[in-house]
Amino acid sequence: MRRVCLSLWFCACASVPRAPDGNPPAGFTPVAFEASPHWKLEAGGVIAHDGQGKKNFVSVSDHGDIELLADWKIGPAADSGIYLRGTPQIQIWDPDNPEQKKHGNDKGSGGLWNNKDAGKWPAVRADRAIGEWNSFRVKMIGARVWIWLNGQAVVVGAPLDPYKDKTRPIPARGRIELQTHDHPLWFRNVVVREIAHEEAVKTLAADEQGFEPLWNGKDFTGWAGAVENYEIADGAIRCAAGKGGVLYAKQEFSDFVARVEFKLPPGGNNGMAIRYPGQGDTAYVGMTELQVLDDTSPKYATMDPRQAHGSAYGMAAAHRGYLRPVGEWNYQEVTVRGSAIKVELNGTVILDADLSGVTDFMASKPHPGKDRTSGYFGFAGHSDPVAFRNVRVKKL
Repeated sequence: MRRVCLSLWFCACASVPRAPDGNPPAGFTPVAFEASPHWKLEAGGVIAHDGQGKKNFVSVSDHGDIELLADWKIGPAADSGIYLRGTPQIQIWDPDNPEQKKHGNDKGSGGLWNNKDAGKWPAVRADRAIGEWNSFRVKMIGARVWIWLNGQAVVVGAPLDPYKDKTRPIPARGRIELQTHDHPLWFRNVVVREIAHEEAVKTLAADEQGFEPLWNGKDFTGWAGAVENYEIADGAIRCAAGKGGVLYAKQEFSDFVARVEFKLPPGGNNGMAIRYPGQGDTAYVGMTELQVLDDTSPKYATMDPRQAHGSAYGMAAAHRGYLRPVGEWNYQEVTVRGSAIKVELNGTVILDADLSGVTDFMASKPHPGKDRTSGYFGFAGHSDPVAFRNVRVKKL
């Protein structure tokens, strides 16, 4: 398939960072698009759509966590957008077109228009006059999206709702698409950079109000349980190879939010103990054990879905496909309120369940602890050197 690569860069406006030599900002590369009817590359590196046909302009490659810069211009009554991971869409339209007022165009461009709630409408109307160039800056981490239009924040950390398959979160990776709605359109300076783990965590955990470190980063002061089966290595708590058991912080929690980074070896297996009573198998006597598992390993190919990473073990299955590659750090946020538990992995919610209503248990083995209202938080080792760091908890 023939490809069109945007290799030119021209300064459009001062609302996004520009390199002094006129090239893309450091770390950014032009997005390559598949050739498509009615789309063409004009002088000055402008991507133009002639207003005919309904085929979007689709990137050659899939993208995951990214920062995207794009300038755009439309004519009167025009309607367009940008798909992220093949999912509609960041809205672009004429905010003064009376025909679209019933759809909310008067609120301006930049919202996640297909969302049901958060992020659907831009926080401010920041569009420039029709016929003038506008500039988007977009960050996407997991399912969460931040959008600036002409330098103004219009969406802040809202999850992009699934569109094609509403039974699961949006994919971890997918194509960038420039959308057409039968109107002439112009784009330029469409560039992207991949966001690394450290930046992703910093963005996702920007609001640390109320969070307290649960581990001091040095030793096991304040921790109990299978202390002898864990070690401290490279600034992390790590289960010793061939060892196991529950290591837990000696502080009880009822409703709370926990933030943890973890790293899995190939086939690695561990867990997060939730409302653990201090003895016994936390998967059954605690509220639950949240699986920490390399569920990409072939040895788990036939496992029960309720054993996948992030699942409430044996009770509620988490969505798969959102772990970073084995050997890389992952970031997970766990929220426990009453009988409800939510797991957000690397910016995507993979589990949102109310355990009070669970009556079907894996292997028909009951979980007497699932209705516990308080207990300890910790890690449930299963012989593999799974590592944890930056453990913080906020009481609710």
